[in-house]
Amino acid sequence: MGSTNMSYLNPKTVTLIGIPGLEHVQFWIGFPFLGVCLVALLGNIFLLIIIPTERSLHQPMYIFLAVLAVTDLGLCVAIAPKMLAIFWFGSCSMAFGACLTQLFFIHALQGMESGILLAMAFDRYVAICDPLRHTAILTPLFLVQMVLMMAIRATVLVGILPILLTRVHLFQSVVIRHCYCEHMAVVKLAAEDVRINKSYGLFVAFAILGFDMIFVFISYILIFWAVFHLPQKEARHKAFNTCTCHIVIFLEFYILAFFSFFSHRFGHVSSYAHILLSTIYLLVPPALNPIVYGMKTKEIRRRFIRFVF
Repeated sequence: MGSTNMSYLNPKTVTLIGIPGLEHVQFWIGFPFLGVCLVALLGNIFLLIIIPTERSLHQPMYIFLAVLAVTDLGLCVAIAPKMLAIFWFGSCSMAFGACLTQLFFIHALQGMESGILLAMAFDRYVAICDPLRHTAILTPLFLVQMVLMMAIRATVLVGILPILLTRVHLFQSVVIRHCYCEHMAVVKLAAEDVRINKSYGLFVAFAILGFDMIFVFISYILIFWAVFHLPQKEARHKAFNTCTCHIVIFLEFYILAFFSFFSHRFGHVSSYAHILLSTIYLLVPPALNPIVYGMKTKEIRRRFIRFVF
């Protein structure tokens, strides 16, 4: 690794320090995160076993839920091993190429998850606002096209982030104040002009998270408008009940996502609070999704009880 005036030219490795300010307790912080990851792994694997084998779950909402489970498993695998190695074994060094690879998978899977949540909101909109055409609109081919479109969008838009970082050669530090390789955390190390990197990162965030959140919000305005105009009170209650778990997941995902995004760029939040919340934002939804959907879905709940007992 070449260095000039305390700058690093084309570094081969970077150092992740974990949670700045909490290094003395991050050994213990690792245990709750391990618990969350185990819940996420077991819950999502269970969903991926149940949904293909239960014929009553071969519906668009549960197909999207299965894709969401795959995405959540990917996020856990991308983040947890290195993070826990830092917390427990002090394994802080990481190859720069591996860091960029982790960065790509974390942000691409984030984008994929946001897209699947949008697809699920669209499914609920059609199911409640145009139920007679639900099966005609959400055909198996249409579902495949939607999932592929979300995957391609996330892969292409996020894939440019590490490519732009490979064009940066001079770094003022190789110490990343984070427990995983996050885009802005790496960009802040640069000793060159990185306005393009920052601007493109902002564009990707709004092109994926911003776009999806707006259309999820519009979908639920239309859903609530349709529900309030249903003549029977029981029908209104049933429609609201089918949307409850979706709303919980959407709020948790997008509120934490935008807090993490804006605090890194414009906020004055302490670094340890930002890193804890950004890690919670990435690891808690994968654990929460199978629990929330499992509790609200009779077939999944019944299979889980039969599996356990």
